[in-house]
Amino acid sequence: MTAVRKGVLLADTEYGTALLDQESAEYWTLNPTGALVLRTLLDGGTLEDAVRALTDQYDVSPDQARTDAEDIVDELTTAGLLTR
Repeated sequence: MTAVRKGVLLADTEYGTALLDQESAEYWTLNPTGALVLRTLLDGGTLEDAVRALTDQYDVSPDQARTDAEDIVDELTTAGLLTR
């Protein structure tokens, strides 16, 4: 299951989602597509659920949606914001 690391705060905005790492004071923003992927995973969904959510909401192919979702998860995990 995907979770936000302790010490990372989330805030939904009209432009997507903001993440604040309280330890490093770094601030991250996700556009609406990134926010959709993150919320799907945090709500207990799988990567496949996130891909389906992207293709349902946006005009994007499943392959492109999968690549985008994987990139978002990889970037946030590498930055230490998510645990899996």
